[in-house]
Amino acid sequence: MRLFLSVLLVTLALCCYEANALACPAFVTDTSGFLLKPTHLYKLSLEKYKAPPEVIEAVLDVKSCTDNISKPRKLILTEILRQYE
Repeated sequence: MRLFLSVLLVTLALCCYEANALACPAFVTDTSGFLLKPTHLYKLSLEKYKAPPEVIEAVLDVKSCTDNISKPRKLILTEILRQYE
């Protein structure tokens, strides 16, 4: 298993060295919304993906945990995301 992982990492390094590490703007917007939007507004933005209701509820359960992060820390996280946009 270790040999496979080593070969995979070397292959990725040789084939994907030109890849950039910029985040997709839609990803940054969704993640910022996950951190900053109220739950009812974020639920509306999730509906554009047409995911099953149980998936949306699972995401909202996780969001209820991240809602306990303080506002200044949430702003720091979103600023970090925007740096790589």
